[in-house]
Amino acid sequence: MTMLEDAHKADAVGPPLERGVVPLAPKRNDGGAPVLRVVPCDLKTANEFVRKLHRHSRPVVGHKFAVGVEACTRAADGEQWALVGVAIVGRPVAPRLDNGKAAEVTRLCTDGTRNACSMLYGAARRAARALGHEPIYTYTLPNEGGASLRAAGFRLDKEDAGGSAAMWHSRPGRTAEPVGDDLVGGKWRWVG
Repeated sequence: MTMLEDAHKADAVGPPLERGVVPLAPKRNDGGAPVLRVVPCDLKTANEFVRKLHRHSRPVVGHKFAVGVEACTRAADGEQWALVGVAIVGRPVAPRLDNGKAAEVTRLCTDGTRNACSMLYGAARRAARALGHEPIYTYTLPNEGGASLRAAGFRLDKEDAGGSAAMWHSRPGRTAEPVGDDLVGGKWRWVG
């Protein structure tokens, strides 16, 4: 049994996609990691992926662009590619960071495929820079480490950047939805 199957059974990553999340043995490069490629992705597809697999965040309403990562699988009729991760990039959520040029990776979600997070962060950062966005922000929970972000050229900008729980109720219709104590405040802000 794979780690992803274990995670699905524990409801840690949500139910598997109906179309399959690499149901066949992935094709591997010499280092043992699956062969991946960056692909364009529309918001509807990205939001559906987030809805089904993200641990704690909901789909987003708008975006500037989205990118996906596909993994190559071996099949009897040749190579097939399956979507294994998405990144959605939009305007910074924090109004004081939205200077017209900044961008934010508002959602990043994978099915657990090795190196997919780093590839998505790197592709999102390069695409945002190519479109003239600078800086590029994103947020993580403190227990998420940040190795993929560092590998993609991001640096830790601020710890405890999520704000207090009281701040989460400052907009009409917005409520705090903690998963344990990890969603209300305490996020780390990264800049790339």
